Amino acid sequence: MATVKVTDASFSQDVLNSSEPVVVDFWAEWCGPCRMIGPALEEISNEMAGKVKIVKLNVDENPQVSSQFGIRSIPALMMFKDGKVVAQKIGAAPKGDLAKWIQASA
Repeated sequence: MATVKVTDASFSQDVLNSSEPVVVDFWAEWCGPCRMIGPALEEISNEMAGKVKIVKLNVDENPQVSSQFGIRSIPALMMFKDGKVVAQKIGAAPKGDLAKWIQASA
């Protein structure tokens, strides 16, 4: 399953009310490191389909959710389970590290 785009409007439905763990990638078009980890997150999303959902939230287009969770630097990844943040990771990392973090947190 490819990564899904979420917005301020759909965040509650897509993330907080999700039955499976959700990784939210807070990113922006102009962010180089965000674009670097994008393909890795797509691959992990496909590999872990059914176990965890990976979604992307553009911080420029969705300031409400970004400020609600205190996003100050991107890329920022947050793992949500049952509507609560259970883990977070700031900055870019290789695919292997991202996959390990997601598996450990999910």
